[in-house]
Amino acid sequence: MPRRAATMSAETASGPTEDQVEILEYNFSKVNKHPDPTTLCLIAAEAGLSEEETQKWFKQRLAQWRQSEGLPSECRSVTD
Repeated sequence: MPRRAATMSAETASGPTEDQVEILEYNFSKVNKHPDPTTLCLIAAEAGLSEEETQKWFKQRLAQWRQSEGLPSECRSVTD
């Protein structure tokens, strides 16, 4: 079965599947870039991932997004 390129670069074999990345990307771009613990739990359940994996993905994706916007990758808000 041919594999399409993953949305995030250099996904490892243990990383999220394409379907899981679709769910994560949708929630990141359409719902919330900073999900609260309850929302994170719901996203993790929907994607079939652990909360830790989901939180790690959001942290990495947020850093990637901030970099693409020309912002520092680590600060939490525009007031930092």
